[in-house]
Amino acid sequence: PRGMKRKRMYLGPGLFFADGKRKVDYVLCYKYKKRRTSKPRLSLSSNGSLPIPIPMPIPIQGRWEAEAESGEPGAHAGDAEESKLTEEEKALMREEFEGGLLEAGLQIERDKERSNGMGFIRLHIPWSILSREAELQKIKVAVKKKCELRKRTGIAGMWDSVATKINTPFQPDVPDFDIQRDSQTRVNFKTLKHPFIRDKLHLYDIKSTETLFDNATRSRIVAEIISRTTCRHSCQTTGINSLLARGVYVAAFPLHDGSFTRRGRKDQRNDRQLLHEEWANYGVMHKYQPVDLIRKYFGEQIGLYFAWLGVYTQLLIPPSVLGIIVFLYGILTVDTNVPSQETCNDSLNITMCPLCDGVCDYWRLSSVCSLARASYLFDNGATVLFAIFMSLWAAWFLEHWKRRQMYLKHTWDLTSLEDEEVLNPKDKYPENPLLMPEVRKATVTQITTCYNQGMQKSISECTTHQTL
Repeated sequence: PRGMKRKRMYLGPGLFFADGKRKVDYVLCYKYKKRRTSKPRLSLSSNGSLPIPIPMPIPIQGRWEAEAESGEPGAHAGDAEESKLTEEEKALMREEFEGGLLEAGLQIERDKERSNGMGFIRLHIPWSILSREAELQKIKVAVKKKCELRKRTGIAGMWDSVATKINTPFQPDVPDFDIQRDSQTRVNFKTLKHPFIRDKLHLYDIKSTETLFDNATRSRIVAEIISRTTCRHSCQTTGINSLLARGVYVAAFPLHDGSFTRRGRKDQRNDRQLLHEEWANYGVMHKYQPVDLIRKYFGEQIGLYFAWLGVYTQLLIPPSVLGIIVFLYGILTVDTNVPSQETCNDSLNITMCPLCDGVCDYWRLSSVCSLARASYLFDNGATVLFAIFMSLWAAWFLEHWKRRQMYLKHTWDLTSLEDEEVLNPKDKYPENPLLMPEVRKATVTQITTCYNQGMQKSISECTTHQTL
């Protein structure tokens, strides 16, 4: 298919492992200083093999026994805001965390360390783990069966044709990923989707296992895996967010789909190039937003946000036009406005009282003629009608967005999704009693904070506030 070929041609070499075949689904970044003494390190392989055992540092009264090359002891492990861990401690945490990623089935490739600088760890999720996680998360995949889209006939069909011709210049030049057209019968078919099940692969429209799930889905699955990977021995924490807060890693992110500048043919653009040319460009600001492509590239949450922004911007056109009309009405009638004429008439010689006592003098009303005329431009008789219109417009906007939201919800198959909620600490670590924090409440601030019982440290991600 054209879409699959386009992606193969425009994903640059920086988006793959050294073998040029396995795609980089996630990247972890860290800063390091190479140690002088050689200590046992985790042998990281990119084939998904299990790691070797890791030496465990022993905590002594809230400090680590291991010391860095400078000889200074490590700081208390509970510092999440400004990490004071030594380089040796950070390296041990990274080794254990990356070992847990290998145990989870991810494949890892890392750069060769220099004396100091920035290190990058590239993650790839193989098909066996990808399919398992997709089934657990009930990710919907296109099936072979298609739904025929029939055109309306009669007056409704004629109206659809006229509306399509009028809206064609305002439509973004992006392919419709959910609608396919038969070149022979010229009939449009809509793609149907169903939650992925590994035992029923024959029912799905699978051209290649590498392109079955888009890049956003692959990155989301990897993010879920690294968010639940634990470090039981070196730091007793769970997830990449805790390691980011402590400075073990400095960043964790997925990669874009290559460069946003197009070098090939127009029909061979990747999704990032399509967004750059048909969305993030001042030359197409008169067109509708490609919300389906935004959702495909960034996910449903970002797609819904820009869909709302598009509806809001579109519905602001009538108030803008009416506001200009009200302003023009003020310009045309300012010379016939009696209060403005009396204010600007010097022959009336209207003298006003001083604005303050002692130092202020009497002043003439005609001195504020310009201000009176300018205020009438924005505050005239038509302004009352504009205020009434805006009250009705607010209700109209809310009702219109409700219907647009439900349309997108059904079109994007979001009816069965549930919002993610912050779990109770006891529900978050049911299988790890050592990681289950102890809940304490401060007497002054009345803030409930979770403390780890084994390490007596504060876990920043478990903090919840009392409901008033």
